Amino acid sequence: MAVVDDPPDSSHVLELDSEVPDIAVVRQWARTSLPSLHEDDLLDVQLVVTELVSNVYDHGRFPARLRLHRTGAEDGVEVVVEDASATPPALQPSSPDSVRGRGLVLVDQLCERWGVTPQETGKAVWAVVPCTATP
Repeated sequence: MAVVDDPPDSSHVLELDSEVPDIAVVRQWARTSLPSLHEDDLLDVQLVVTELVSNVYDHGRFPARLRLHRTGAEDGVEVVVEDASATPPALQPSSPDSVRGRGLVLVDQLCERWGVTPQETGKAVWAVVPCTATP
């Protein structure tokens, strides 16, 4: 993983390599990238980051990157994970016996909206996490 230096007030980018990262390191990177976020909002962002990054390692192709960006009035955070696979993710039904498959269900419940944008090479899976907690 490599952090990309960004100009102030822009996106924060983390390049993902094919070696599966310690997800705690990715979550800590999100925390340090969004220092002014209220703890409740930060936990939601970290959960969405965890699910979308995990999907890259389970189903995507490299190169890949994670980008965090505060939305317009800073009332939300856009989480974008880009990878080289054109296959879009899909919500899957799960049962209480299912061991996996709830990630996008969590993203769908936590986010204002989410989707997939095809790219020249691969796709970008994005989600907008509302940040409405008061400090």
